[in-house]
Amino acid sequence: MISKEHLLQQFEQRIFDESYTRIFKCLSLLDEKKLWKKVNPNVPSVGNLVLHLCGNARQWILSGLGDQTDNRQRDLEFESHKNIKKTDLIFLLENLRVNIQQCLREVPESKYGQTHRIQGFTETGFSVLIHVIEHFSYHTGQITTLTKLQVNIDTGYYYDKKHT
Repeated sequence: MISKEHLLQQFEQRIFDESYTRIFKCLSLLDEKKLWKKVNPNVPSVGNLVLHLCGNARQWILSGLGDQTDNRQRDLEFESHKNIKKTDLIFLLENLRVNIQQCLREVPESKYGQTHRIQGFTETGFSVLIHVIEHFSYHTGQITTLTKLQVNIDTGYYYDKKHT
């Protein structure tokens, strides 16, 4: 059986060490105008994707597992928010990190096996963590692609890793 500590360590590695690092790299490569640029009406901007990731993780983890009030307004995550600056998005992500880490430390291990009703789905606490990992990975890939399309730069995610 996987312990809560191991599960949370893997969650933090996938979200904060991998996805966050990549998202922050992309944000560093984009100016304020490119942050909110949509390549077409059906593709959200990088800024919208960051808002969406924060909304989803808050809903699934802080509300779903942590029993905090769910005040998410999903549709607003995809509206144009050109008044929201890059520094605001970084603040939202860092605030989310602190809140998630605190919440997951406080959630009793028994809650990971229990079911929770989130966004119309019935999920175990374990599957909630898997959902958030998968969701972050998916949209981090989109953020990377949109960034590469706009700045035509290799993000260099693996430059410091040894290739075998």
